[in-house]
Amino acid sequence: MRKAPDAIDRHVGARIRLRRNMLGVSQEKLAEGLGLTFQQVQKYEKGTNRVGASRLQHIASILNTPISYFFEEGPNPATCAIEHQGDTSTLLLTSKDCLALARAFVSIKDEKVQQKVLSLVRALGSGNAAPGELEDCLHSGP
Repeated sequence: MRKAPDAIDRHVGARIRLRRNMLGVSQEKLAEGLGLTFQQVQKYEKGTNRVGASRLQHIASILNTPISYFFEEGPNPATCAIEHQGDTSTLLLTSKDCLALARAFVSIKDEKVQQKVLSLVRALGSGNAAPGELEDCLHSGP
């Protein structure tokens, strides 16, 4: 039976992917800088393969970030036996769509429009939007 990836390995991989996406670096480009295949980078990002210390140092250098970045907001090592499924903050921002949404949201200059967009997304996300609630979000003025 195959062992599931460790929570810390998954977190470090997710942070690699987040930083790579933030910089607009492809898996292929990162792999090229590391002398690896993009498939190996995929395995690191999924946490399937552990990233060694020297390799993480090289990744940090390529992605122009301190090594500590990859461990920020990570699971507590003392409780790593407990799965780290509840924390979606890093996983959320590793999605290209979520990152694009975040970039688009912060580019909205009008704070009232930002609040309307937030209300709309919350209504859509709850799945419990009352009839007319979505239309109110979309059609009410800023």
